[in-house]
Amino acid sequence: MTDGLVSTSTVRSAELFARAKNLLPGGVDSPVRAFRGVGGTPLFIARGKGATIWDVDGNRYVDYLASWGPLIAGHAHPGVVAAIHEAANRGTSFGAPTEAELELAELVKQAFPSVALVRFVSSGTEAAMSALRLARAATGREMLIKFDGGYHGHADGLLVQAGSGPLTFGQPDSPGVPRESARQTLSVPYNDLPAVRDAFQAHPGQIAAVIVEPVAGNMGVVPPAPGFLEHLRSLTREHGTLLIFDEVITGFRIALGGAQERFRVTPDLTCLGKIVGGGLPVGAYGGRGDLMQQISPLGPVYQAGTLSGNPLAMAAGAATVRLLTEPGVYAHLEALSARLADGLQGAARAANVAYTANRLGSMFTGFFCAQPVTDYASAKKADTQVYARFFHAMLDRGIYFAPSQFEAGFVSLAHTEADIDATIEAAATAFKVAAAREL
Repeated sequence: MTDGLVSTSTVRSAELFARAKNLLPGGVDSPVRAFRGVGGTPLFIARGKGATIWDVDGNRYVDYLASWGPLIAGHAHPGVVAAIHEAANRGTSFGAPTEAELELAELVKQAFPSVALVRFVSSGTEAAMSALRLARAATGREMLIKFDGGYHGHADGLLVQAGSGPLTFGQPDSPGVPRESARQTLSVPYNDLPAVRDAFQAHPGQIAAVIVEPVAGNMGVVPPAPGFLEHLRSLTREHGTLLIFDEVITGFRIALGGAQERFRVTPDLTCLGKIVGGGLPVGAYGGRGDLMQQISPLGPVYQAGTLSGNPLAMAAGAATVRLLTEPGVYAHLEALSARLADGLQGAARAANVAYTANRLGSMFTGFFCAQPVTDYASAKKADTQVYARFFHAMLDRGIYFAPSQFEAGFVSLAHTEADIDATIEAAATAFKVAAAREL
């Protein structure tokens, strides 16, 4: 191979994808995996170890997807695998309380002082849906504010796009979402405080909650503008509205205590997922004691789940979180991530490619546009065709990024400086390929 090319055949992945399309909608169990955002055939992954994954054809990749964020310790970390194995030997599920739930709950409370009580669920979607139900019950209101480009799971009231302006009611963003459900959600631009103020003024005494990714991760990584989160906190208190931080991505990722630790802003309710499960299906929501005491069986707000607090997931989550309490972990992740983002920005500049690197902690996105990306509207100005060419050029050189321009990438504790430097070296050529009209 020349020019850094390492991938060879992906015939087996293509065969499996053809088979999958007769079994699964679109051949996948989550839409972005289908590679529609970049073209081509998705890779079927056979195994992972550390910062490396291998596809079913035997090709090796340095992985910056990290299962979309949960694997902050890397693939198949020995301590996490051992914890899962030990738990499985005792039984995979009981539908009854276990001590493992208490151990992870204590770790969550230590990391997030805003969480007096926590309820474990099975996904981030379930966590956000349940937190909003609680907010509506606690306030006696029905409306909520979310932000354009923010994703909080696929519950009906959250699959909402903005209307013609910040004061209009939301419109369903998917068939099957009732219009009346969508009408309870106002979607306003991220980082736009005047739009939030206008929404409160237009609907006085009606807004139960503001739900926000404190660092946006589902339009690509977009950090909050200085003062944005602090002013959201002030506005919600002024209007008797609950502030919900969706820290499914940022929780344990940008600091042990997530965005609320990093920005020193305390929400009323917090949603967690991804890292809290250590790579197994887990979500959680928690917050002020007076709010969480309204959850059944203490209070009237009903929420239940057969596999909530699953012992394997609790073990994986606890083992992962304990790794993150070791000294120097976040400084190390910060240094590696800065090295990567700065290196990619420099390689793009050398190739004369319009590219904006957004990063906070160990999460990053490179947008193929020249201007700063501060919200969903500016993120959408990125050139998705150039990203697709870059994605495949990197894949051909053994680097696995997210198969969509509008997703976050992640650095893990398993990545090394050599991995980072090899990625930057591959990108130097990949940016040139991306800038060309044809691969």
